[in-house]
Amino acid sequence: MTDITYNKIFVPPTAVALGFFDGLHTGHMTVVEETLKYPGLAPAVFTFHSDTALPKRERVENLLSNDMKLEKLAAAGIEFIYQPDFESVKHYTAVDFIEKVLLAKMNAKVVVCGFDFRLGAGGGSDANALKEICKSYGIEVVIKPAFSLDNMVVHSTAIKNLIKQGNIKQANRLLGYDFSIEAIVVDGNHLGRTINSPTINQIYPENIILPLFGVYKSITYVDDKPMVSVTNIGVKPTIEKNSVPLAETHILDYEGDLYGRRVRVSLISFIRREQKFSGVEELKNQLDRDKNTARNS
Repeated sequence: MTDITYNKIFVPPTAVALGFFDGLHTGHMTVVEETLKYPGLAPAVFTFHSDTALPKRERVENLLSNDMKLEKLAAAGIEFIYQPDFESVKHYTAVDFIEKVLLAKMNAKVVVCGFDFRLGAGGGSDANALKEICKSYGIEVVIKPAFSLDNMVVHSTAIKNLIKQGNIKQANRLLGYDFSIEAIVVDGNHLGRTINSPTINQIYPENIILPLFGVYKSITYVDDKPMVSVTNIGVKPTIEKNSVPLAETHILDYEGDLYGRRVRVSLISFIRREQKFSGVEELKNQLDRDKNTARNS
């Protein structure tokens, strides 16, 4: 991260966005961007680490990694982030949170949250209660309403469902950015090289929402340069059955060694479902068609 202060005690008065922000989608960004509208107040965010298993979350299925979350907040113009360990604050009452976090840590003068925000032990207080309590502390509270796009209320669950269905284009539109994974490139079986489709292989991040198994047009970032690619998300049913999902990506018009490097791959559009082929030749022919689809779409 650059130009951002992380988990420090804040001296300047701030405008603080409150939220878990597990996707930083277009709805979340209406809350975050509100903090930029107050001259003299430094824009700040209170959030938790993306891999935190909050009580309301049955399992951790994020739309982006914590590193990507912090990166996007910095790119949006956020100057301060306070991201404490959940265990250290989960027993706070609403008053505790205001006094120990918003005042003592963040010097908040304005607080922004979504209409469905909850705070306090067990989520016992809502956004309206926060607004009422903050009055006595001289803190203004702005509650942002639900945000709709394409006649859909934008929320993380809806976007995750789209990704699980393979509707990556619509998911990306609601996200406001391309859904991406970032992982270390590991050694594979090198079959791709024998059929003119060498791939980089990545173990799919376990805490990121898993898309519909299949082949996607993608953009792979090599040294920050975006390159058109084809990515298969799945378990390689033709060659070997993996229990752990993999992302196998063929980067068009690229030759190089990326082993051991952390590489970001963004999914752009769905091409087809993962399928089992009769043999290597049928697989090769389909991969050639997939590459043409990605190149021309």
